[in-house]
Amino acid sequence: MKHGVAFRKFSRTSSHRMLMLRNLVTSLFEHEQIKTTLPKARDTARLAEKIITMGKKGDNGSYTRASGFLLKPATVTKLFSTFSKRYADRPGGYTRIHKFGHRQGDNAPHAILELVDNPRDLRWEMTSRAVGWEIIRDKLRSQRPEAIMNAGVEQTLNVVQFDLKLDHKEQGVLRPITRWNVQKILRYRSKDAAKDFSQKATEYADELLATPMAFQSIHEELKSKNPSTLPARPNAGHKRPGDIRPALVVAQGKLARRIFALKRKNRPLITMENALTDNARIV
Repeated sequence: MKHGVAFRKFSRTSSHRMLMLRNLVTSLFEHEQIKTTLPKARDTARLAEKIITMGKKGDNGSYTRASGFLLKPATVTKLFSTFSKRYADRPGGYTRIHKFGHRQGDNAPHAILELVDNPRDLRWEMTSRAVGWEIIRDKLRSQRPEAIMNAGVEQTLNVVQFDLKLDHKEQGVLRPITRWNVQKILRYRSKDAAKDFSQKATEYADELLATPMAFQSIHEELKSKNPSTLPARPNAGHKRPGDIRPALVVAQGKLARRIFALKRKNRPLITMENALTDNARIV
């Protein structure tokens, strides 16, 4: 049986390990978003949850313990003022961990540790973009992009408020996973949060519609002036609004479709290496 294996040791002494975690919690409260390794992020989140609970209590004992744990006095003031008001109605779950690939060098798993509902909330940004994309996709089924650009995305707030009342199994404009994320990020925010979230999604939807149309207008203008100077084409794998093709098919591009066609016809295969030479010709 494993006895006395309570937490991660991080190959450090007890005092060194605790000072490192205190420093990470202090940096988290100061910047509200830090990047570190995944094991350190998990232990830091566990301690940060307890310190925020002390800040919500607001008594003298909690103030003494929190001020003795944090390394900067400014973070203590922030804990008992900003964080205590922000998380007053939230019963727990004040931190969020996003996996961030692996660190270059030792290949250690990276992660972003952040406080929920902070001004740079990653889930807020990603979910608003997903909502803007799905609303555009729904509108492109019955309208042309020019008509949507002229009218704007005015019903985003109505869509968000409608989907907030739906269950994850019910049918709506948003996908079930997107609706679930919207419900989570707006559950403990203020009443004006839905309006701000809808504005964020609308801005991204307008950007999605304006980018290809602006590129087309610039392309036609430069082509009329000088056909030899044309703007670069979009990157491979960039899906247009309303494109229902799989991302793998979009990323493969014309060269991959040609290779698959040659495979089906049992013709000599043009590899990526010799396709880039002057002798290979892709029709």
